[in-house]
Amino acid sequence: MDETPNQFAYVALTCWPLFALYLYRRLSVSQATIWTILGGYLLLPVGVDMKIPMIPDFTKSSIPNLSALLGCVLYARRPPRFFQGFGLVEILLFCIVFSPFLTSILNGDEIHIGNTSLPGVGAYDGGSAVIAEFMSLLSFFLARQFLRGAEDNTEILRVLVIAGLAYSLPILFEIRMSPQLNRWVYGYAFTNITGEMRNGGFRPEVFLGLGLTVAFFSMTTAVAAAALWRTKTGVGRFPLAGVTAYLSFVLLLCKALGSLTYGAVAVPLVRWASPRTQLVVACVLVTVALTYPMLRVADVFPTTSIFQVAQMVDEDRADSLNTRFYQEGQLLARALERPWFGWGRYGRSRVYNGYLGTDSSLTDGLWVIVLGSFGLVGFATTFGLMALPVFRAASALKFARSPQERSHLAALALIVGIIVVDQLPNASFSTWSWLLIGALLGRTEALCSISSRRAGSADMGLLAGRPIS
Repeated sequence: MDETPNQFAYVALTCWPLFALYLYRRLSVSQATIWTILGGYLLLPVGVDMKIPMIPDFTKSSIPNLSALLGCVLYARRPPRFFQGFGLVEILLFCIVFSPFLTSILNGDEIHIGNTSLPGVGAYDGGSAVIAEFMSLLSFFLARQFLRGAEDNTEILRVLVIAGLAYSLPILFEIRMSPQLNRWVYGYAFTNITGEMRNGGFRPEVFLGLGLTVAFFSMTTAVAAAALWRTKTGVGRFPLAGVTAYLSFVLLLCKALGSLTYGAVAVPLVRWASPRTQLVVACVLVTVALTYPMLRVADVFPTTSIFQVAQMVDEDRADSLNTRFYQEGQLLARALERPWFGWGRYGRSRVYNGYLGTDSSLTDGLWVIVLGSFGLVGFATTFGLMALPVFRAASALKFARSPQERSHLAALALIVGIIVVDQLPNASFSTWSWLLIGALLGRTEALCSISSRRAGSADMGLLAGRPIS
């Protein structure tokens, strides 16, 4: 980002809490939470931050989270809870939040590679990392507590479709005119637009910073539309079959092969396959995401075979894929030098070559970033928390009482499964992703709780009707 953001970029960040409070006054807590997080993700400037000493940067990720927290504190009937009892989820959360502090304590040494010197990290950096991790999880905490109803699942899908329809207008504009909206509104271009040129047109960026991110969001809106089409859940007066086709067409125009592949598989699944089949696919996806690093460590993942298949399809994409595999191997070897808690901040987990210590790393996948920075503990707990709600949804599906509820639960689980597996080739994760994961977990917990109460009531009824001997 070579250009300087204009004043309106900082005004937008500063005023978002006021907009959020307006939403909480006009809408239900669940609706306001969804729109506050998603709206900030789609509209606020990417790469712009406001810094206060000793506090993590205020950005388009943290400000909507903090705004939603404030709204829930002021307008919810019960205060937000960050931990609910003690179980596997709480253990994972504790490790995600506090393991960066231990990582920092273990990485106090300076690193010297050629003319490059990387500072050590300590307690101050560890404390800052703990705060940053907690702030990033706020949308997860709030969604787990306030978006746990069947109607909340439906509302998430409806909001996705509405947002997709609205966002399609600037998407189509940038496909034709090039990614210019961020510069016009916020005064700067986040990336070089030549990198978004594809097949005589452009990938749109809008306010998300990357064409791949826009395409991924478009994919989720098409999947959500297919779920509503299946259950005949209305979105205004729009015909749901037409909405699904339109959003799928927008996805096609985004020219991102990965997201297009996800959509080509997920949209038909959500529309016509059984909820159980959708959940099986979702479980397979998160299982792949969890086991992929171990397969790379053991050198049994078929990278050569995949490269050869890619060569038959497209030479350029095959070369790009081969470069990605090579870079992953280099970064993985670096990560395994400090396997348990990683290297910490300041680019210490990256690969530097030559006398000058030039940074030669290309870090595309979130998995290798987390593994290098926070080690196997960081990877296992972060990706474990991402994947756990999908497995629990598969177990809780039998407790859903209506076909609509089962369909919407399965669709949300499939979207989450795609989000998790997409962190292998990309780093597309966001606070909106945490909201979806938290909502899925909250719904599965609610279903299991309802089932337990029903079973308990049935047992009490049997005892009450049993004759005393």
